[in-house]
Amino acid sequence: MTKCTQESFNFPEVKKRTVEVNFQGGDITSDDGVMLLRQADKRIGLSKAVAQALEDNRRQASCKHDILTLLRQRIYGVACGYEDLNDHQKLRHDLAIQSAVEREEVLASCSTLCRWENRANRQNGLACSSSNDRAVYGFIQTAT
Repeated sequence: MTKCTQESFNFPEVKKRTVEVNFQGGDITSDDGVMLLRQADKRIGLSKAVAQALEDNRRQASCKHDILTLLRQRIYGVACGYEDLNDHQKLRHDLAIQSAVEREEVLASCSTLCRWENRANRQNGLACSSSNDRAVYGFIQTAT
């Protein structure tokens, strides 16, 4: 029988902040798999490519969250099983999600995410599709 004795392990730093996973209590999350998703996303660059392709016509002086942050928060939330926007009222305070999104502050509220999603248009949809195609092609090239 295999005996696993590793009590903790580290993920790569997030904004010079050490990310350690252990079983000692403290700030607890059930969504630590989001850090693995973050690593895969950073490697293939999908969320970054999509964010760069999206048009951001919001008043920047009024914005606390950039497009990349909103996009990653939403993608990672859905990947963790939080498909409803109202889940983000609690999820926005989760340190694992904050670390994966690379923010040290509280993430966007469900109202902010809802307003952002409702601004979507056909042009942004086509840009997302094109970015996805490029990212998948790039991943295939690096994997072979």
